[in-house]
Amino acid sequence: MRYSADWMTIADERILEYLSTTETSTPKKMADSGDVRFSRQYIGERCRKLADYRMVQHLGNGVYRITETGGQYLDGDLDAADLESNSQ
Repeated sequence: MRYSADWMTIADERILEYLSTTETSTPKKMADSGDVRFSRQYIGERCRKLADYRMVQHLGNGVYRITETGGQYLDGDLDAADLESNSQ
């Protein structure tokens, strides 16, 4: 079972699931894939939020990859409510 945090949305789940099956991706590729059914702009916003909580890593030029923390969340081994934002 996954334990999400108050700041998370369903889009975050889809982004993490998508990134767990690809090495890296951009918000545009995620939106175009049909697997993450949100706008490119919204996916980009959520990727920045996920990066703030270290669940994804921004590699530059809009490219993201899932981190070990993101993988632990997907596996149900981590409660996202325990994560602290980098901006706090």
